[in-house]
Amino acid sequence: MSELLVSGGQVLRPDMTVERADVLVDQEGGEIVGVDDPGAFGADDELDASDGLVIPGLVNAHTHVAMTLFRGYADDKPLDRWLEEDIWPVEAELTAADVRVGAELGLVEMVKSGTTALSDMYFHVPEIADAVEEIGPRAVLGHTAITVGKDDDAARADMERSLEVARELDGAANGRVTTTFQPHSLTTVGEEYLREFVPTAREAGLRVHFHANETTDEVDPIVAEHGVRPLEYADDVGLLGAESFCAHGVHVDGAEIELLAGTGTGVVHCPASNMKLASGMAPVGRYREAGVTVGIGTDGAGSNNDLDMFDEIRDAAMVGKLAADDASAVPAAAAVEMATRGGAELLGFDGGRIAAGAVADLAVLDPDAAHLTPAHDLVSHLAYAARGSDVRHTVCDGQVVMRDRELPGVDERALRDRANERAYDLVARADGGT
Repeated sequence: MSELLVSGGQVLRPDMTVERADVLVDQEGGEIVGVDDPGAFGADDELDASDGLVIPGLVNAHTHVAMTLFRGYADDKPLDRWLEEDIWPVEAELTAADVRVGAELGLVEMVKSGTTALSDMYFHVPEIADAVEEIGPRAVLGHTAITVGKDDDAARADMERSLEVARELDGAANGRVTTTFQPHSLTTVGEEYLREFVPTAREAGLRVHFHANETTDEVDPIVAEHGVRPLEYADDVGLLGAESFCAHGVHVDGAEIELLAGTGTGVVHCPASNMKLASGMAPVGRYREAGVTVGIGTDGAGSNNDLDMFDEIRDAAMVGKLAADDASAVPAAAAVEMATRGGAELLGFDGGRIAAGAVADLAVLDPDAAHLTPAHDLVSHLAYAARGSDVRHTVCDGQVVMRDRELPGVDERALRDRANERAYDLVARADGGT
């Protein structure tokens, strides 16, 4: 058994206390062997965490990673106009090669900021899986199916593609890739297709990931057409359950919150994207009080505009306080827990905690910075002061994917050059070659 020792640091324990300890990792099995006093373990390899803070790897529970190519392309518009006027026309020109480069760029950004796992919704998913294999994080992937604006044959083909991709890619990248069935949203997939294909996904044992209640424009049409709130409709067509999680969940009422809690359906909170698009503030405090599992996601870089989960943790805590009109709502520890254990639970793996038997997904922060001084409360710093650039090392599935800010085998300059070239060419194609 090959072992890695993460030594010399302070460790964030599952109860959100911090203690000086070493972490021993089984690199072959990808699990944490134990956490003990400094000097208690020996190992084949050692990762120096001296004076650092070792935390569970962050979990980006909802993103569209290849949308890094749209970073800064279209800003300052509400969701419907942003999609219809800017994003969808460009996405229509996306090639597999575009998605591969955009995914690599986003994965590097995430690994460098301490994210070790992500749930992605997009297209050309095999290319994203290949990028995951190369860069090294853990990922839950799926093909996002949309039926509106398509004839019946095309609509069915897209739903079948979501099932097919989920079956084919599960277990890719040495098991670091798992999959979900992904009907895009309650307003972009017709009822007949949900009723036909969701049961098939359930029979195949697939987790289900979809957008819900992001804006009032996604709520009102459901109420008008079906006479019930969106999540009641989602439950009726089989989308809710312990193997399901939805993104956003901004505009919900009390009955919908109780419905999520009762069915075991999780919610991914995307505070930065929701603020930028003026979609609203999700009632995170109410979700947690009701027992709903909540994770945190960045959404895509086109609507965020970065993939730094530390920004998202801070936004989640602060928006939660505003939404509740209560400064004690969504405290620091709760925000950090959502970005670690909460996200891992939604994605279906035993992570988000540093303890024997959990997956060996870790990040080591260097607290030697002005913005992290003094160290009265390191959990407070994780929620309110830390930045992705504070991450020194990143470990995923027992492997060191970043050591001293360097990703082995990744030429970041060349990658950024390729991404720039692809992004500019993509926009030119969408503009008709001008």
